[in-house]
Amino acid sequence: MTQQIQEPELTGVRNFRDVGGLPTSDGRRVKAGRLFRSGHLAHATETDAEFLGSLGLHTIFDFRNGADHALEGPDVELPGVRNVNIPLSDPADGREFWRLVREGDLGQLRSILGDGKAAARMANSYRGIIEQRTTEHSRVVHALAQDSVPALMHCAAGKDRAGLSIAVTLLALGVEREAIVTDYLESNAPHRRYRVRRSGESAEARSPEVMELLAPLFDARAEYLLAAFDTIDTLWGGVDRYLAEGLGLEPETLDRLRDRLLS
Repeated sequence: MTQQIQEPELTGVRNFRDVGGLPTSDGRRVKAGRLFRSGHLAHATETDAEFLGSLGLHTIFDFRNGADHALEGPDVELPGVRNVNIPLSDPADGREFWRLVREGDLGQLRSILGDGKAAARMANSYRGIIEQRTTEHSRVVHALAQDSVPALMHCAAGKDRAGLSIAVTLLALGVEREAIVTDYLESNAPHRRYRVRRSGESAEARSPEVMELLAPLFDARAEYLLAAFDTIDTLWGGVDRYLAEGLGLEPETLDRLRDRLLS
């Protein structure tokens, strides 16, 4: 198995990892040190930035939108690294929705998140991103095939928008779906998870029921990614047509991509 980059103890960056080593259907593996994923880099410390700078990155793909940037700030600048912002819709998007998530009382949270509403919202959003964001995903994969490797992909938590963009890239490489799901679920590790922000100091603000209601928004759940895969199968009849018709990837482009990222 390809040796991954040793995972560091980053202080200000969550959910960082190298996806090197994942297997493809034809017996190859993703090269180590070529494709990374993480949460946002806005709070990266000087030590974090030094490590990231040592990776030889060509491009950082930032899938956050304007609301994310206003909340968290821009990424730290890494000398010599190109930063490409390709906004994707947040699966939990909506200013009023997020206000309720951060500030709503128990009754309001039960109303918008209870009875499976939160998980359904996430799965439906994953479907929507796959269906509606083919232009953005095509841009990412074409860039990787052309000149953008090594690359780091991130959103806010490094779970949803980055998770889907990584998944699309791995599908283009021929990585098995089971391996893609396994990598995606690593975002649930305690040291990787996005820190849930709630206003107020009362016990109710972070009570067990409140945190249970919020959990579907901040979990990586296989059902979400499987909903994305199901959308590919339903709309395009499978990965090959999705790549060719949905993303406009020519066979030569896929060959270049695989030459760059597989061993």
